Amino acid sequence: GGTGPGYKNASPGASVMPRVIHAGLSALQMEHFFTVGHDEVRAWGIRHGSKAPQAAGRIHSDMEKGFICAETMSYSDLLQLGSEAAVRAAGRFRSSGKDYVVQDGDVLLFKFNPPSSKKK
Repeated sequence: GGTGPGYKNASPGASVMPRVIHAGLSALQMEHFFTVGHDEVRAWGIRHGSKAPQAAGRIHSDMEKGFICAETMSYSDLLQLGSEAAVRAAGRFRSSGKDYVVQDGDVLLFKFNPPSSKKK
């Protein structure tokens, strides 16, 4: 290794891993959305073009079945503005219904009605 035309142009220590990962996810038509809790942030993988209820179903099937809406903000807005409160204040926080197509990097809060348990 280390003799190809791109090797000489690569800066020392620069990793190509982010490009490899992005290319792989793109080829698989995969995207990510995030959920945020008090003590954790999670990334979830979905197929490109998935709607909000299907994204909720990645977390738990009951969330897909009882889907009401998804409160959404983009990761880039959150990064740029610094907090959920600032995203809300800037009018960039939105409530989306069942037809909303989840965008790569969305930060989502799902509202759902858990199905009632049926007694025998």
